[in-house]
Amino acid sequence: MNDAVPQQGAGGAADTAKLVMAVALVLAGIVAFYVLGTQAVWLRWLAVVAGVALAALVFATSASGKGFWQFVLDSRTELRKVVWPSRQETVVTTGIVFFLVTIAGVFFWVLDVLLSWVTRHFTGQGG
Repeated sequence: MNDAVPQQGAGGAADTAKLVMAVALVLAGIVAFYVLGTQAVWLRWLAVVAGVALAALVFATSASGKGFWQFVLDSRTELRKVVWPSRQETVVTTGIVFFLVTIAGVFFWVLDVLLSWVTRHFTGQGG
């Protein structure tokens, strides 16, 4: 994993302009959806998809976008290191969880019935 600490505010004014442009492109796609209200639905959605796609391209060229892409790559690397349980381990663990939840449910049901009986007994309510 990349242990470098990113500098906040890296990229300067040009990077900020790219991020503003990306947001503006998404908003332009949404506005186009409503402006093209009399057009076919597929054309309206095409405007939204085009706005989002262009915004993604602009974002990808910014420092934040490059950092995000590096995060995705590092995450994939870490995900490959995970040792996943076998099917048998998963089934056994699931069985144990169900068994313990059942035992806990029965225990709390018995405790509820017992405390309810004690409360009725001491308060004189009930039959």
